[in-house]
Amino acid sequence: MRSDGSALSLKRWWRSAGFAWAGIAHTYRTQANFRIEVAAAVIAAALALALQAPLTPIVLCCTLVLSLEVVNTALEALTDLASPGIHPLAKIAKDAAAAAVLIASLGALLVGLAVLGPPLLKLAGLQP
Repeated sequence: MRSDGSALSLKRWWRSAGFAWAGIAHTYRTQANFRIEVAAAVIAAALALALQAPLTPIVLCCTLVLSLEVVNTALEALTDLASPGIHPLAKIAKDAAAAAVLIASLGALLVGLAVLGPPLLKLAGLQP
């Protein structure tokens, strides 16, 4: 891809942001898991705000999971392009990218339980 001048150019940045947004939109349209993860992120952030729990760890975990899902989508597309047929190395690449999303999701779940669990238990009257 050619450069459109200075890295500080607003026009160049806006164009790059458009490409990035197209990637997010494509992932949202084509990946059911991404849509589920977006919904989970919205619920987790809303809960943190409603419970006055720390928002930063929730936002960071949600950002990590969503970013890895986008990277997973990109890697799957590249793998399909490079290896249209079934190949054991293509399977490894796709499985490893999916594993990264799973690991981040499990970590996000644990952080969510640690951050949101105590205020939820207190609200339910199960913790003083």
